[in-house]
Amino acid sequence: MKIGLQFAMPAELHALPGAKDWTPFETVSGIPFYEAEPGIIACAGGVSKVNAAMAAEILCLKYGVDLILNAGVAGCLTDLPTGSLVVPDEFIQHDVDTTAVGDPIGLVSTVNRVEFPTWKPEHCVEVLKRLGFSAVTGRVATGDWFAVKGERAAFIRDTFHPLLAEMEGCAMAQVCLRNGVGFAAVKSVSDHLFSENQAAEYFDFGQALENLGAVVLPLARALKEEEL
Repeated sequence: MKIGLQFAMPAELHALPGAKDWTPFETVSGIPFYEAEPGIIACAGGVSKVNAAMAAEILCLKYGVDLILNAGVAGCLTDLPTGSLVVPDEFIQHDVDTTAVGDPIGLVSTVNRVEFPTWKPEHCVEVLKRLGFSAVTGRVATGDWFAVKGERAAFIRDTFHPLLAEMEGCAMAQVCLRNGVGFAAVKSVSDHLFSENQAAEYFDFGQALENLGAVVLPLARALKEEEL
């Protein structure tokens, strides 16, 4: 199948071997698109849910991908070590709140769901294992907020019980759901929300990028040979 490889930040894209030398074949809505390999189109769509959704929609409608693989670094709400790989089994949007009209917290009314499951997460973990990489599965919380220690982080932890928090994944999952396109993800732990050293961790996440860059293309190549 045809794979769309979507990052938020250029630093994540550039973690792939040789990616700094890639030349975009097209720029759409300000987003450069690259042919990473035949059948694999890559982009860094930008930080936040709107940027992520826009890039995902382009991958779905303009380039006709069968599956989007979202790859990036993420903050951790548990004690997974820096650089640990996580294959999300579902995403939620922690900043969607229409409880005032009787909805469950996190309900996305357009598609009437809270949880957005990913494509065959346990299988993706097995694929990574065959490639020589270890990963765990878990829930990821998405929202337009850079997660830091405090009441908001505690609310997200205690309400949604995620392993990770980031700013793009569930927006991509929502776009893929509405377009009938598969959605998978792999994340690398960059920092820990409840650590006193979170800021230092985030601004020095070389290990997280290195681990991410090592797995993304091998995983995308393997998934390209799969059937949706």
